[in-house]
Amino acid sequence: MAKNFQDFVRSMPPESRARAMAKADAMLAEMPLQEVRRARGLSQALLAEALQVSQPSIAQMEKRTDMYISTLRSHIRAMGGELDVIARFPEGDVRISNFSDLSESTGKETLAEPLS
Repeated sequence: MAKNFQDFVRSMPPESRARAMAKADAMLAEMPLQEVRRARGLSQALLAEALQVSQPSIAQMEKRTDMYISTLRSHIRAMGGELDVIARFPEGDVRISNFSDLSESTGKETLAEPLS
């Protein structure tokens, strides 16, 4: 007889449940581009239509390990998100701002801004 998943989770020892939740959170926080698209409920064809490109070009883009930041930004925006480029240092994180669009520019020459 199949068990209800929630019943199974409730029966787990608290330490096991905490480890499982931490692993699930880590997996959700880091995904390949195609998994982000799927999680957003979008097909390659729908995304291609939004970006005005062919579906095969979406498939190729999702397999790439290197691409322009502007390409990635448009891909993320077509899925309803925003892209931030953040450098992580021992002293703290810094959002790299020289990749922002001209329309978003504040007129400042700031290339990096510390995150609070």
